Amino acid sequence: MKSNGKKTPNAPVESLKKVRNIGIMAHIDAGKTTTTERILYYTGRTYKMGEVHNGTAVMDWMDQERERGITITAAATTCPWKQHQINIIDTPGHVDFTAEVERSLRVLDGAVAIFCGVGGVEPQSETVWLQANKYQVPRLAYVNKMDRSGADFYRVIEMMKERLKAVPIPIQIPIGQGELFNGMIDLIKMRAVTFIEDSLGVKWEELDIPSDMIDEANFWHEKMLESVSDLDDSLMEKFLDNKPIEPDEIIAPLRRATVECIVTPVFCGSSFRYKGVQRLLDGIINFLPSPLDVKPITGIHPVTEREELRESDPDQPLTALAFKIMTDPYMGRLTFLRVYSGRFKPGDTVLNSNSGKKERINRIVRMFSNKREELQEAKAGDIIAVIGLKKTRTGETLCDPKKPIMMERMSFPEPVISVSVEPPSQQDHDKLFDALTKISDEDPTFFVNVDKESGQTLISGMGELHLDVLVERIRREFGVNVNQGKPRVSYRETISTATRGEGKFIRQSGGHGQYGHVIIEVEPTERGSGFQFEDCIRGGDIPSEFIQPVSNGIKGALDSGPLAGYQLTDLKVRLIGGSYHDVDSSDVAFRIAGSMALQDAAKKAHPELLEPIMKLEAILPEVYLGDVVGDLNSRRAKIQSINVRSDAQIVTAEVPLSTMFGYATHLRSLSQGRALFTMEFLRHEVLPPQIQDEILHKLRGY
Repeated sequence: MKSNGKKTPNAPVESLKKVRNIGIMAHIDAGKTTTTERILYYTGRTYKMGEVHNGTAVMDWMDQERERGITITAAATTCPWKQHQINIIDTPGHVDFTAEVERSLRVLDGAVAIFCGVGGVEPQSETVWLQANKYQVPRLAYVNKMDRSGADFYRVIEMMKERLKAVPIPIQIPIGQGELFNGMIDLIKMRAVTFIEDSLGVKWEELDIPSDMIDEANFWHEKMLESVSDLDDSLMEKFLDNKPIEPDEIIAPLRRATVECIVTPVFCGSSFRYKGVQRLLDGIINFLPSPLDVKPITGIHPVTEREELRESDPDQPLTALAFKIMTDPYMGRLTFLRVYSGRFKPGDTVLNSNSGKKERINRIVRMFSNKREELQEAKAGDIIAVIGLKKTRTGETLCDPKKPIMMERMSFPEPVISVSVEPPSQQDHDKLFDALTKISDEDPTFFVNVDKESGQTLISGMGELHLDVLVERIRREFGVNVNQGKPRVSYRETISTATRGEGKFIRQSGGHGQYGHVIIEVEPTERGSGFQFEDCIRGGDIPSEFIQPVSNGIKGALDSGPLAGYQLTDLKVRLIGGSYHDVDSSDVAFRIAGSMALQDAAKKAHPELLEPIMKLEAILPEVYLGDVVGDLNSRRAKIQSINVRSDAQIVTAEVPLSTMFGYATHLRSLSQGRALFTMEFLRHEVLPPQIQDEILHKLRGY
C-alpha cells in the first residue's frame, strides 16, 4: 500500500530546476478546476477538497464563478510536490474568456491540456491548443472523466491526431472504461495502479498487470518504445536489439521531445473519483520544463531597437512581463508578473520600457487563488503579484532602468458585441466611469466608448456571457446598479472596389496658414488582413517628414466608415501624390488631408457592411436533432457537419452573431434543457445585400 505523503506548503525549493510554471487548459466542463482542486489537496496546499458543483472550489473564488459553475478569471496558486515548486494557473474554458487563456499561456513554461473522456477534442480544446502552439508551450495531455459512460481513451488519442495534428504518446492506458474504470497501467514501469476511493485517492496500490490486459499493455508499451526510440539513438539500439530498457532511459528522451514540443505524453484518470491526479503530478515533474529548460527570452532595446537576450537567471538584469491586472477590494490594484530574469524587492524602482516611466514596487505577494502570501523578494522563474504599480498595463515590460529591454506585446481579439450601460442617476455617473476604467485596465478584450449620435456609453466584449459577467461585477463590486441595453453586433465596414481619393486642407489665418494636399488609391484586400499603407510618393510631391502624419490621419479616419460609422478594415491605401507649401504645410495639415482623402475614397469605393460569423457546436440527444437544425437554418446558419457520438449528436455550424442573441434560453426550450452549445468568433463576412439594407435602415432610424 502506498500513499502520496503530503508535503507542507513550505517545502524547500532547491533551485530553478525544481520549479514548474504550468497552466491547466481545456474546453468548458472538461474538469480543469476539479483537477486543480485535487492537486491542491494531494500536495498539502489545502486540507479539504473543494467541488465545482457545490460552489466550494478554491480556484473559483469569485461569487459569479461559484454561482455559474464556470471559471471566469485565471486563478494562480503555488504548491509543492516531491521537493519541486509548481506554480499553477487554472484558466477559463468558456470561449468568451479566451483572453485569460491567451495571456496565461504567454508567460507559462508548460501546460496540461485536459480532455473529457467522452467529448474528446472539443471546439475550445482546439482553440487553446492553437494558442499554446502560438507560444510554443510544451504540453501534457490528461484524458479525464474516464469513469463516465461512453468514455473512450483511444478515441481521444485519434482525435488528438486528426484535429490537433499532435503526436500523442500514451504512457498510461486505462484499466476499464466508463463505470468499469478502476485505474491505469503505467507503460513505463509496466505496473497496474489502482486507487483506494475511500481514502479520497490518497492511497493506491501498484500491482501486476491483470492477465486479461497483458497483451494490450505489451502492444502499447511497444508503441511507446518505438516512438521514444526515434528520439534517442542509444535507445534505438537497445530497442532493436531487444535489450531491457530502464524507466529513466525512457523518461529522459521523452522529456526532451516534450520540451521541444515534438510529442505530447498522455495520461488518463478521473479527477472527480480521485484517480490518476498524483500520477499526473509526477508527469508534470518528469516531462514539463523548468525555467532553465526554456529558451532565453528575446526583446529589443527601446532606444537602439537592437535585439536583447535574457537568460533565466536571478543574477541577470531584471526582465518581467505584466500579464494580468486585477482590482483587489482590500489591496487595490494588483499587477501579475512573470519574472524572466533578475530579481527585485519591495522599495525597488523599475522601468516600464513601453511607457518609458519608472514605477516603485510597494509590496510583493504570491497569490493562492484570492488569498496572498507576502514575499521579500521576487526572482527569475517566479509568477507573483505586485502592489503599487499605477500605470503598468497588460503586456508591458518591467526591467532594470540601467539595462532596458522591451518584450513583444500580447495581441488579443477584437470585441464582437456591445451593450449600452447607463447609471440610474447623475450621482452614480462618476462611480460608473471609475468602474469601467478599472475593468478596462484588467481586461484587454473589454472596450468602452461613447456613441457620438446618442451619447450612450457602450461597452464591448467577446460575447453575451462576457458582458453579463462584467455588468454584474459593476453592480456587485462597485455598487452601481446600472441599466443595461439590448446587445448590439459590432459590425465592420469595408470597400468592394478600387478607386482614388483626394483630400486638400487649406486654412488662412492672417499669418502662417495651413496647407496639406493628398491623393491616394484604395483597394480591397483579403478578409481579415486589416489595414495596409504603402508610400508610393516619387519626385518629392510630399516631403518625407509629412508621410507619417498622412498615415496617421488615414488610420484615424478608419474609425468611422461611410455607411454607419463602423470601423473600416480589409483595405490597402497607397499614397500616390499631393502637393505642399513651403511655409504653410505642417504635420497637422497633412494629417487632416490624409483623413479627408480616405473619407473621399471610401464613399466612392462601394462600401459594404461586414458581420461577425461565429463557429457553433451544439451537443444534443438525437430526438431533438431535427428541431435544432431547423431552428439554426432559420438563423441563416450554414451546417458544416452532423456527427454521432456514443451518447449524443454533434452539430457544427457557422452562424451570424446577429441572429444568436438569447440562443441559450431558446435551445434549452427546444431540448428540454438537455442540449449544450459553444460559440466562438470565426471571421467577418459581407452581409447579403437585402439584409444589409434592412440593417442600415434600422441603424439610420428610418
